[in-house]
Amino acid sequence: QMEVTAYIPGEGHNLQEHSVVLIRGGRVKDLPSVRYHIVRGTLDSDGVSKRRQGRSRYGAKRPKPGQAAAGRGGKK
Repeated sequence: QMEVTAYIPGEGHNLQEHSVVLIRGGRVKDLPSVRYHIVRGTLDSDGVSKRRQGRSRYGAKRPKPGQAAAGRGGKK
C-alpha cells in the first residue's frame, strides 16, 4: 500500500482517517505535491449531495422529478 496526498472535489465530504478510497490521476495547480483526485461515490466516499449539474464527476445520483422543482425555490 502507498500513501499519497489526494484532492477531494466538491463541497464537503464524509471521509475519515482510515477510509478506503479510489483515486485517479490529475493534479491541482494551487496545491504543491497533490497529484491525485479522489473518485466521489465509490467505496467509502459518498457523492456530493444536492448536486444538480455536472453530477457524473461528483458521484451524485439523478434527483427524482418532483424533488428537483421543490428543492430549488430561488428563481421566479
